[in-house]
Amino acid sequence: MPSKNHYIYDPDQCEFVPVKYDIKKKLINSISFWLINGLVMAIFGLAVLTNYVGTPAEIALKDENRILVEHLKNTETSLIELEKKLEDIAELDNEMYRTILGLDPVSEDLRMAGTGGANIYSDFDYFNRETSEILLSTASKIDKLERRIGVQRLSFNEIKGHYNNNKERLRKIPAIKPVNSIILDGFGMRTHPVLGYKRQHDGVDFRAEINSEVFATGDGKVVYASRHGSYGNLLEIDHGFGIVTRYAHLNRFADGIRPGTKVKRGEMVAYTGNTGLSSGPHLHYEVLVDGKPVDPINYMIADITPEEYLMFKELNENQESLFSISIPD
Repeated sequence: MPSKNHYIYDPDQCEFVPVKYDIKKKLINSISFWLINGLVMAIFGLAVLTNYVGTPAEIALKDENRILVEHLKNTETSLIELEKKLEDIAELDNEMYRTILGLDPVSEDLRMAGTGGANIYSDFDYFNRETSEILLSTASKIDKLERRIGVQRLSFNEIKGHYNNNKERLRKIPAIKPVNSIILDGFGMRTHPVLGYKRQHDGVDFRAEINSEVFATGDGKVVYASRHGSYGNLLEIDHGFGIVTRYAHLNRFADGIRPGTKVKRGEMVAYTGNTGLSSGPHLHYEVLVDGKPVDPINYMIADITPEEYLMFKELNENQESLFSISIPD
């Protein structure tokens, strides 16, 4: 077994003699040894931690950056949803409000409100690729939304000004639903519920029990109130400016309603029924402009929400009925 003693050469004795330590000195040497080794290991560990993991401040900053990037991603998703809503508003603006008021639609190029020139997002190039792409996408979408909202604000101001200058005409526009009920069938091609083949449906059908009240949808004058072939009992109101509304399959007309009678928007003019070519009680409603049928949905600006408008517009584009009830000749 090797000796644990340390030796030193003694010239007087010409031999190696054991070194003798007192306890205090030996304890100091041991503590010094472990302190020096511990310090070296700590420095080495700190160097590894700094180079490969990071300091506590760097770790906290990385966590903060990760949370900010996630927040930016959520913001980008929200901006995409806002873009879609703004597109829906623009569609309503062109197809409902501006069309009804006789205003030219705002062009798509103007609505996009594009810009050109220097790269205003060059500062983002200093970040890492993922962060730079998110910042670029988010900032560009915000700028685009601000420009498009500005265009839409100008359009609404134009509509408001046109309304103020054309109040008489607007009182005559059929802007409400003719009955307090929901739409069951839209405008466009559909399968005839009785004849069994596809043909054009020139109006919309409202669900209604017999003798539900029917209201004039705009100021005008009654021009027809009698039976008319597959329409059954039919009421026609001339609103001027080339606009006529039709209310079909009626049970009867309200008191005093006859050709020549002037009516106001919201005035009760008839009662729903099941007369004519109809497979069940309901109200068939049409809007004609210069003698041609148009989608009545585009005129119900006071009574339907944008969501309802878009839903029935999609229904008409698909050329399928939600419920097939009836269609007049």
